[in-house]
Amino acid sequence: MEVILLQDVEKLGLRGDVVDVARGYARNYLLPRRLAENATPARVAELRKIDAERAKHEARTAEQAQEIADLLGKTVLRFEVKAGPTGSLFGSVTPSDVADEIWRARKVRVDRRKVAIDPLKRIGRYSVPIELFQDVHVEVKTLVVPEGGELPPEEELAALEAAEAEAAAAAAEDAESAHVEAETAIAEVLAEVVPDEGDAEEDVAQGAQTDAPETDEQLPPTAA
Repeated sequence: MEVILLQDVEKLGLRGDVVDVARGYARNYLLPRRLAENATPARVAELRKIDAERAKHEARTAEQAQEIADLLGKTVLRFEVKAGPTGSLFGSVTPSDVADEIWRARKVRVDRRKVAIDPLKRIGRYSVPIELFQDVHVEVKTLVVPEGGELPPEEELAALEAAEAEAAAAAAEDAESAHVEAETAIAEVLAEVVPDEGDAEEDVAQGAQTDAPETDEQLPPTAA
């Protein structure tokens, strides 16, 4: 089943890609989560038309690439995103987001697959490396800003990240402790329910003595 990705999906493709996936995967995961839509002929044709139009503004020679590099070197991209109190994003800024913002801001097309970042998941100041042509690269300054606010100083950003890492480590430690306590409790319960081997052998021996036939001395005298 062919679908059009509406978001970058790890190990599957980038936004706007037409991909062939299992029908169950599409119906049970991609489509309900709005990560993809059905690849109707009309929608595919529309996307190809848009891509062809943008391709006219892509570097086709090293000279053109260098001109674009000079332009993007002076560009600052800005993304306002929802973020938590420690700076973690509710979502991420992906290579497709960067490519789309460059198009919006400069009307220059860059290959999303040449935007060399993993999805950005924290607010901060970034330099995003992009390959524009063979041996022509540029780093684009990028700000990931909390929605409705501004970026704090670098020291505060570092402190927020450190605090989040410390909290995550503490949570992992608590989870491990809880796991160990649970295993210990289970072991104690099993020890109470199942007797150890020595106790079992003693019980068997006692049972054997109880069930043993009485000796001659214990039997009543027989008639002469």
